[in-house]
Amino acid sequence: MSVEGTWNLSVATPIGRIKAVVELHERDGVLSGVAHGAGEEVALSEVALDGDRLTWKQAVTKPLRLNLAFDVTVDGDTLQGTSKAGRLPASKVIGERDREPHRRA
Repeated sequence: MSVEGTWNLSVATPIGRIKAVVELHERDGVLSGVAHGAGEEVALSEVALDGDRLTWKQAVTKPLRLNLAFDVTVDGDTLQGTSKAGRLPASKVIGERDREPHRRA
């Protein structure tokens, strides 16, 4: 199963719902990507796909400086799971693949 593409995510955090866009690419069997949200772009690290389970880590500075660990299950063009920041409670993540991603200028 390919998870490549642009994913529109919604993360339900204790401070409100946060929208983000994650772009995933595969090259020579290695997944990589970037996340866009809250006015910043950050590289993803440790991106891994095991069956339908997709995991990655990313550091953000807005709205707070946090190191996030995502653990989601992909089902076709949708995903759901959690995002965890250290000892804070996990936040619910839902998303769908953008079938017509907008080109960035």
